[in-house]
Amino acid sequence: MDIKEIDNIELKYLTIDDYKELKSVMIQVYKNIPDPYWEEDAIEYLIEHFPEGQVVIKINGQLAGCALSIIVDYAKYNRQHTYKKVTGDYTFSTHTNDGDMLYGIDVFIKPEFRALRLGRRLYDYRKELCERLNLKGIAIGGRIPNYHKYADEISPKEYLQKVKRKEIHDPVLNFQLSNDFHASKILKGYLEGDEASNEYAVLLEWDNISYEEAVEQAETQKSIVRLGLVQWQMRPYKNLDELMQQAEFFVDSVSGYRSDFALFPEFFNAPLMAGNNAMNPAESIRDLASYTPAIVERFSELAISYNINIITGSMPEIKDELLYNAGYLCKRDGSIDRFEKLHVTPDERKVWGMQGGNGFKTFDTDCGKIGVLICYDSEFPELSRILADEGMNILFIPFLTDTQNGYCRIRHCAQARAIENECYVAIAGSVGNLPKVHNMDIQFAQSGVFTPCDFAFPTDGVKAQTTSNTEMILIADVDLNLLTELNQVGSVNNLNDRRKDLYRLYRRKK
Repeated sequence: MDIKEIDNIELKYLTIDDYKELKSVMIQVYKNIPDPYWEEDAIEYLIEHFPEGQVVIKINGQLAGCALSIIVDYAKYNRQHTYKKVTGDYTFSTHTNDGDMLYGIDVFIKPEFRALRLGRRLYDYRKELCERLNLKGIAIGGRIPNYHKYADEISPKEYLQKVKRKEIHDPVLNFQLSNDFHASKILKGYLEGDEASNEYAVLLEWDNISYEEAVEQAETQKSIVRLGLVQWQMRPYKNLDELMQQAEFFVDSVSGYRSDFALFPEFFNAPLMAGNNAMNPAESIRDLASYTPAIVERFSELAISYNINIITGSMPEIKDELLYNAGYLCKRDGSIDRFEKLHVTPDERKVWGMQGGNGFKTFDTDCGKIGVLICYDSEFPELSRILADEGMNILFIPFLTDTQNGYCRIRHCAQARAIENECYVAIAGSVGNLPKVHNMDIQFAQSGVFTPCDFAFPTDGVKAQTTSNTEMILIADVDLNLLTELNQVGSVNNLNDRRKDLYRLYRRKK
């Protein structure tokens, strides 16, 4: 399927209404295995006894992938066992809510969707489920479908070692090992009729480092959100493809650490103006705006493909013949939201003829409500306060500053916004020089993640920060539960202690 045809990606619980389509997909996926699909009563049993362990991914409403799981008492199975034994002769009667290990029964992706990294989404869900249920980890019997090609020459153990050393490609093992699973042992006679693997499998395990023995189960609401900030180096690019190749490198990098968000800086695409020396600045920036629709489309494709929410930074954009500074939130479910810079700087207005935007709002994401303010907008505290009143937990600020004093305005205001609104603030800017681009020649930045200042947070309110004026990424985790605690029992309560009897802040009706 062409990624441009994707309107929506959903991860949902499996229902019995999905069975007919599920059966059809399994027949396609396991065409070389006897009895390639589960009977309807088996699927019904799974859904009834462990609904949160059975999930599907749907693209444009079509079933694209599935993951089936049970919980087992692992002490009964972590020695030599077979697929038949661990599933209770394929009845799933071995599932128990009192178990300590999530056992992966099946994962498959419909062939036409295999280029979209959907398997990784399913495994990320399993890991999060394992953490929520406070289980020791995940175990699976990994097939080795290419082993039959080498069975006369090497043992399964030798085969495993060669796969680890990248001397042999095995699609199943390579995928599992790249998803932080480690090989525990070789299982002989694991899956009856699996001729491609000579009925061998590798017992693969993922350890839940958050597991706590003899404690209540973890909360079901996700609280830890991982942010990936891109400190972008301004350098010459020959064309849009070369620019987006570098952008994809950064998306790939931060998503490799299972980041939930990637944040790019304001006007990161400015190097594309280098070929416009013959134009005046106002003409050049409008020419740059012609790239914006294609960039947004590319970012949306990357958000889907790499399973990450991307905040595109900002770009010039022409709407109704007027020039704006706008950016986009490209979500990993395929949807797109737009945001505008409301307060343009005197330089943007004088040199480029740029207009201020007309609206701002919070955005609902799979990690809660967020807000985005572009650079100069962060210096107007009314905006972020309104967003905080609307439930914002994380404020993202893509920025572009040429000098250190300009940067310090952004940084200090960002830290103030974190304190006064009891939220996290992430800022990302560009570094380096663009000697051939008028009005964009030098850059200064030190990207960072800022927090409120209280006992549950860093004393100085700095969660993490980059090295100044160096191209790099920054990965940082923020705990949303700490914000709730701060709001209720913090040393000070900036939001609750406002004197609404004396003053109020509200949106002006148009």
